[in-house]
Amino acid sequence: MELTKTKYKQTEIGLIPEDWELVPFDSIFSFYSTSNYSKAQMSEADEVGCIHYGLIHAIKNTNFDLKSGVKYYVTSEQAKYEFVRDGDVIMVDASEDLEGINKSVEIFGVGNKKYISGLHTYLLRDKKYLLADNFRGVILNSQSVKNQMLQLAVGMKVFGVSKTQLINVKIPLPPLPEQKAIAQVLSDTDTLIQTLEQKLAKKRAIKQGAMQQLLTPKEDWEVRKLGEISHIKTGKKNNQDKISDGQYPFFVRSQNVERINSYSYDCEAILIPGEGGIGSIYHYINGKFDVHQRVYKISEFVQDVLGKFIYLYMKKNFNSHAMKNSVKATVDSLRLPTFLEFEVSVPPIQEQIRIATILSDMDLEIGQLEQKLEKYKLLKQGLMQELLTGRIRLV
Repeated sequence: MELTKTKYKQTEIGLIPEDWELVPFDSIFSFYSTSNYSKAQMSEADEVGCIHYGLIHAIKNTNFDLKSGVKYYVTSEQAKYEFVRDGDVIMVDASEDLEGINKSVEIFGVGNKKYISGLHTYLLRDKKYLLADNFRGVILNSQSVKNQMLQLAVGMKVFGVSKTQLINVKIPLPPLPEQKAIAQVLSDTDTLIQTLEQKLAKKRAIKQGAMQQLLTPKEDWEVRKLGEISHIKTGKKNNQDKISDGQYPFFVRSQNVERINSYSYDCEAILIPGEGGIGSIYHYINGKFDVHQRVYKISEFVQDVLGKFIYLYMKKNFNSHAMKNSVKATVDSLRLPTFLEFEVSVPPIQEQIRIATILSDMDLEIGQLEQKLEKYKLLKQGLMQELLTGRIRLV
């Protein structure tokens, strides 16, 4: 493969390479029958798999291997519809958001099993084999096609493009060898992403097991109340104080950390929201920062207590205590006594340091993998945009 420059031509969907074609949707795809069974009419084990629209929405990639399995099945008597073949595309006809409008997934891995397409889906088949394997899902999810879908979509709370409107969509079609090359590059990138996701899942599982083992109290651990070993108070800032490119971290009632140009604290602290995701959001910092008025700051730890250890202990154990003691109202919330009375099993300081070091090293490794994964995901998005507009040519 080599990268080459190309000339463009103007079309009704914009510029495309001169040797690409602009082909009407219905000149490529035929529609086949799909079922309309609700979840209640299906089972989780039977003779024929039913590919539900919820599965299509959940799939991250543009293709899906049926060997991974489906959730719903029907009987042979119910399966009076076209059976899915390798290379078919299943497109949803309904989405609760604009991003998911007419999302499409190319199917493979049918083997000797039988599957039908389910409720709120279109079953599409490349009737003249104009598209390469693994390219069908790619091109139907491309930005140039998605832009046309957005213009044709109808709905208020649920959006979609009807069959009669889909025929107005035009597909930019590279020569077949280029389609195969594009599909291969994107498939290789997907493989890298999947490998990283699997490695990340394994590392997270190992860390979870380590936390369970390391943070389970031993005989020489001392039970102490959080209010006795730290100082606990809420911040004074509001959401409107945040600045997108601010200099300092600003902890609000969210997993996301905002930014701000001032700081009220310069210390080691644990930050936990008093409402919104209660008992499930934990932040740790050692430095300059500011805090929302409904976020609790736990700091000023006594001499024989390590703040990082308390942070890790609370991540493992505070949720159940918080849920039992939350104040039930329009928005569930936590009050100061819930924090003050929380019991922490504290080992000797050297043991705290050892545990915090082990788990922090694991967090660092997981964080590096997360950054690498995000980098590959952004790379794939960039590749799709460049390859599917012809700005980069693979020949």
